[in-house]
Amino acid sequence: MPEYDLVGFYDPDTHLSTKISKELSVRSFDSMYSLIDETDIVDIVTPTLSHFECAKQAILNHKHVFIEKPVTNTVAEADELLVLAERYDVKVQVGHVERFNPAFTAAKPYIKNPLFIETHRLSPFNPRGTDVSVVLDLMIHDIDIILNIVKSDITDISTSGVAVASDNADITMPELSLKMAVLQI
Repeated sequence: MPEYDLVGFYDPDTHLSTKISKELSVRSFDSMYSLIDETDIVDIVTPTLSHFECAKQAILNHKHVFIEKPVTNTVAEADELLVLAERYDVKVQVGHVERFNPAFTAAKPYIKNPLFIETHRLSPFNPRGTDVSVVLDLMIHDIDIILNIVKSDITDISTSGVAVASDNADITMPELSLKMAVLQI
């Protein structure tokens, strides 16, 4: 994107940083703090457990933040980021990229008044996302799309799941309750 300059990246794995820096001709920073100092916007693509601290440091330095989802590990951390973003007058956006998926954007104008919504998200196991449950890592996209279509308040979310290939639930069956107008026939 010509209107943006990629300043560089930080990864605590110095061996990997050196390799990536050489392969892609992109500057590798020695610390998260030195990277933040050189940027206007920070894209946080770390394991979920470090999202809060990385985002907080960027916001405290008056930097706009794009955070991969889930935004933080706890609701309290997310709430604190919202307070900080307002205080420091910066934008914080979460990577709900599926709502911009061309298939969804093409279908959305035809979705008028759904009476029943069911989603299935199937993918090969990837150990990259095992620091959080599959609900926070992947199913959050489906919940976001449903809320984008229905424009309703959530009244309840529950799920049952089992950890098969990781320490967190990686197979789940969710149930999402919304305040929806019911069509009487």
